[in-house]
Parts: sequence; structure tokens; C-alpha cells
Amino acid sequence: MTASADRFAANVLPIIREEQNAGATSLREIAEVLNAHGVVTARGGQWHAKSINNILERS
Repeated sequence: MTASADRFAANVLPIIREEQNAGATSLREIAEVLNAHGVVTARGGQWHAKSINNILERS
């Protein structure tokens, strides 16, 4: 499970970094953008600030 989570985080991290570079200043903003673009979490759900934080901590 950890390897799977690591792979998922590695795939999503570039999208998160791209949003940060585009001017998203909060975890909540990044979550809103991912949700608006139809990017789902590893379990197929919606993004929240905490889930973005978890990805960033994993990286």
C-alpha cells in the first residue's frame, strides 16, 4: 500500500507544483483547482487541503 501511495503521489505532485507556480497560494486553492479539472484522489474522491498536504509531505 505504501508503494502504491508513493506512486500516486509522484504522479500528482507535478500537477500540484504546476498550480503553485501558476499562483495558487493555499492548499485549499490547489484542491479546488484539482477538483475543477476532474483530477480524483487515489480513492476516487474529492481533494481537500489535508489531502494536498499529505501528498506534499510524502514527496
